[in-house]
Amino acid sequence: MAGVTCLFALAVTGCSAGSDSSSDATPPAESEQANSPSPSPSATSSSTGTSYAPYVSAVEADDNDSAGSPTAYNLAFVISSGSGCTPKWNGTNAIGDSAVKSRISALTESGATARVSFGGASGKELAATCDSASELAEAYGEALDAAGSTQADFDIEGDELTDSDSVALRSQAIAALQEERPDLEVSFTLPVMPSGLDADSLALLASANKYDVQVSTVNLMTMNYGESYAGDMGGYAITSATAAQAQLKEVFGTTDAAAWKGMALTSMIGTNDVDNETFSLSDAAQVRTFAEEKGISWVSMWSTFRDQQCEDGSATDDALTNCSGVEQSSGAFAEAFSE
Repeated sequence: MAGVTCLFALAVTGCSAGSDSSSDATPPAESEQANSPSPSPSATSSSTGTSYAPYVSAVEADDNDSAGSPTAYNLAFVISSGSGCTPKWNGTNAIGDSAVKSRISALTESGATARVSFGGASGKELAATCDSASELAEAYGEALDAAGSTQADFDIEGDELTDSDSVALRSQAIAALQEERPDLEVSFTLPVMPSGLDADSLALLASANKYDVQVSTVNLMTMNYGESYAGDMGGYAITSATAAQAQLKEVFGTTDAAAWKGMALTSMIGTNDVDNETFSLSDAAQVRTFAEEKGISWVSMWSTFRDQQCEDGSATDDALTNCSGVEQSSGAFAEAFSE
């Protein structure tokens, strides 16, 4: 595909922003790309292997947050407060909430970084409610500044993924934000199937490239495939990653190694939202081993506050929110993903 070689710039070749995204120039040959300058390692992409970066609640601490010694934390989620362009944590807590700031300080005290995750499955992502790219960029920047972060994750799914207008607006806003903040690292978190990324996800990446967004990582949500996928969840994750890697290699015109390095994997631990899908501790170990073998940038899970066994008979326990729904010791999935 023409003009897509800059999309993995931060993770792959160091391609400069402002390149001609409409160019029909042929991507460099694989041997030429292999000699391209390598980026300096970041806190999210360890030079010695695959990092562990779980999703955590931005507003509420959990005893399992530090299990596995994460290199980075994905703070879930910043979305619109409603119909306007005001960013809030979970749509309810003010971006400058002092309790959230204290929480982030505690998470990063060990040296880990905090990545602000925009979007998610609930509420409205800001691109769906802001009126202009400049207004949207300002909202994103406000959240990043409040968290003291130079890392932004955009978890785009559901209606937000199929809305071409908000996809384009988001791409423009991120590009503008990166012009102001050259050190801003951007990841896109997208749904995947064992057959790979769907047309909507590929269109989102093409939009990002069109507006010269510099993307460090494409994070695949290896979960919730559908009722017909009732088998080996670890195997499905590997099959999904393998299919997506071939797509990314083709889309970005890059090497095998670079396509793997520009990827992250996020699994929903234990019971998934779809009946018959259960991601086990052995699945986590399988995914971790695979990620290390392929040189995948980081692995993640939804989420630290689910990394514990449900209390039988407790009305407050929900296997989709408060616990994993499988037999385990607290923090066991974090250990499996980090070892």
